[in-house]
Amino acid sequence: MKNIIIYSTKPLPDLTFMLSDIDEAEAKTVSIEQMKDYAVLNPSLIIVENIDAAKDALMTNKFPCPILFLGASRKDITVRAEGFDFIQQPINKDEFIIRVNALLKIKEYKDKIERVSTTDDLTGLHNRKYLQERLEEEISRSRRYGTKLSCILFDIDFFKVVNDMYGYEWGDILLRNIANKLDAMIRKEDILTRYGDEEFLLVLPNTSEENAFLFGERFRREVEKMEFIPAGEEEAHRVTISGGISTYPCMKDVDEDANTVIRYAEHALYNAKHRGKNKIIQFSQMNLEM
Repeated sequence: MKNIIIYSTKPLPDLTFMLSDIDEAEAKTVSIEQMKDYAVLNPSLIIVENIDAAKDALMTNKFPCPILFLGASRKDITVRAEGFDFIQQPINKDEFIIRVNALLKIKEYKDKIERVSTTDDLTGLHNRKYLQERLEEEISRSRRYGTKLSCILFDIDFFKVVNDMYGYEWGDILLRNIANKLDAMIRKEDILTRYGDEEFLLVLPNTSEENAFLFGERFRREVEKMEFIPAGEEEAHRVTISGGISTYPCMKDVDEDANTVIRYAEHALYNAKHRGKNKIIQFSQMNLEM
């Protein structure tokens, strides 16, 4: 559904009526004083009835959608948005619908580009570009509020054997199966990405190392129980997974960022591989053993 938000100093029933002709769109009129709180309404398009009344909000916010101003074009305003346009009053309905649809297309294409640039084609999970941005945000939040943040880096054991024995097509099927299984187990606030060829990195906000280990072990056991039977085979191919856990803050008196936290999870994963695979290893425990 496309959310069209009209910021106005007065009711605009005729405008709302015209917008009812837009497919899969819902229009809502809001007081222009509330424009600074635009994010709550998740707008696909903003329509502003009074430019002068909106000047402060326009100068102090960067809008993630296009804006359509009612009135003559103005060069004396600052607009930070995905795009903007003007339409003079009185409004011609046909022209208005054309301009609204054009601006909605800009938003649609921008969102699609964003999804493509941050999504892994094979699994549909987020990719490393998305991970880097979000993990930095979550670390900042964890630092600010003094909460724990855990990362688990999973790696499919002997994945190359699957590709060599059954072909890359079946390797892709296994990757998707594991990605779907992991995605079904996580919380809404967790961040799941495809990190490497056969690696998945899971970010768990507000999660201690102990709870991350419990989750990692539960997922490891679920993978161990999988029935993966490539075409033409009579028996299931045994699948296992290894994992490494790091929890921010990881070490005292160390300036840690996203790359640091991931690197600690990688060290723990390598330790799990070295110790025979099909294991979940905590970075802090690995340090104690060294």
